[in-house]
Amino acid sequence: MNKNMRTIYRSFLTVLAVIIGILYFAGQISDPAAIVVGLFAGAFLITGVTSFCPTYLPCKLNTSKQTS
Repeated sequence: MNKNMRTIYRSFLTVLAVIIGILYFAGQISDPAAIVVGLFAGAFLITGVTSFCPTYLPCKLNTSKQTS
């Protein structure tokens, strides 16, 4: 699994996932919205930690810095 994301985008997704988690535990997000937003937050967190976005594969996108 090759990295296909830049550090700034990874950081953004990780921070967004943490903010969503804080909102959930503070009681600002509830019911069905909590499930949907929680799934997105989980995907953002996994994507941010692994530097790999599977949705980039079909489009052949790669935002990571290439060394040449």
